[in-house]
Amino acid sequence: MAKALVAAMEPDESFEAMGLDPTLLRAVRDLGYTTPTPIQRQTIPAILDGHDVIGSAQTGSGKTAAYLLPILHRLIGQAPGRTRVLVLAPTRELAAQIETALHDLGRGTRIRGKAVYGGVGMEPQVTALRHGVDVVIATPGRLLDHMQRRNADFRALQVLVLDEADRMLDMGFLPDVRRIVGALPRERQTLLFSATIAREVEDLARSILRNPVKVQVGPPRRPPDTIRHEAYVVPQHLKTPLLVDLLGREDMMSVLVFTRTKRRADRLSRQVAQAGFPVARIHGDRSQGQREAALAGFRSGRHQVLVATDVAARGLDVLGITHVINYDIPPDPTDYIHRVGRTARMDAVGEAITFATPEEERDLQEIERTLGRPIPRERLAGFDYSAPPPPRVRGPPPRARQRQRFRGPPSRQRSAPPRGRPGHYRRGSHRGD
Repeated sequence: MAKALVAAMEPDESFEAMGLDPTLLRAVRDLGYTTPTPIQRQTIPAILDGHDVIGSAQTGSGKTAAYLLPILHRLIGQAPGRTRVLVLAPTRELAAQIETALHDLGRGTRIRGKAVYGGVGMEPQVTALRHGVDVVIATPGRLLDHMQRRNADFRALQVLVLDEADRMLDMGFLPDVRRIVGALPRERQTLLFSATIAREVEDLARSILRNPVKVQVGPPRRPPDTIRHEAYVVPQHLKTPLLVDLLGREDMMSVLVFTRTKRRADRLSRQVAQAGFPVARIHGDRSQGQREAALAGFRSGRHQVLVATDVAARGLDVLGITHVINYDIPPDPTDYIHRVGRTARMDAVGEAITFATPEEERDLQEIERTLGRPIPRERLAGFDYSAPPPPRVRGPPPRARQRQRFRGPPSRQRSAPPRGRPGHYRRGSHRGD
């Protein structure tokens, strides 16, 4: 189905040697990128040559720049006014981050992009789509809404990108993706990127790509080697005290904590805040404005801790995360890979800590088999692992006494209606009868 890209570039290959436009090279230098990452070295030339591409790489590998740079190179010099590139992403967070990356890499060009996703007003998106913004970055559901309203015109489309394709399929977006692709021009370049290439992803690729180049960097389903993994086996009721003790370490500068449920994320963030640590939270019930404010505070360092559900495991791209803590063990080893991949971005060093109850030892072993190595079990010195759970409160909590609402002097108070149909007086029961 796909031809593998066998010959990688020389290790000292530079962005300059790839033939990218000088404006893009200046933007790359301004962002501090010195040499291409492996996925960039292999993918950029294939895209510049016009090939369809299937790219698989570890999270944090520089994948977004790997497709945005050659796309920007292609668009430079073309007349604006019609949408020529569509990027599909599974989550609002990923779509917003791709939009930011496009802005940063395209600085100095006239190429503009717009993120299109739910949870925010449609009017700014409608304006951008009807004016033919160069690059649309969209989640499938919201894009279909616009297409049904005839707000989007993709007749001039040249490139389609499916980012985090495996996540889109996991979230049930396959029917939406097929409807969108079916409405696009058949003559186009298609790029598909996925952290894992499962059978469903291969089936999708086979149906929408033409003789693609397949690029895989690093072992499949493995996080970067620069992540240190460790686990703490701890009773459920002691997870929060243990987390608070760990957060007091000097090296815990930027910590992403994953919980299994939205309610637990809310509760844990309150407890962490009460312990004196600056914390924010994101999950599916938070508004888009609340999510963006939480991420902005976490990126800037105003919040030391970000508590999140798995909605943030894909697409959350924050440089400098020092620790990922699995407060709840992930339900699947693949989710572990995506969670811990938020640290050690771009070959940096990071640490992944997992809390597991004694009953979850088998789940830890499944993660170890996926990693291909054991995870050391650690114990925090001085922590009381034998502390009993707090006493359970029986019955509902006592209600606070409610103040009686002032109803006027007794002579002006209206008496309750006699028994009968609610809100009605019986015949003869009121004055005047």
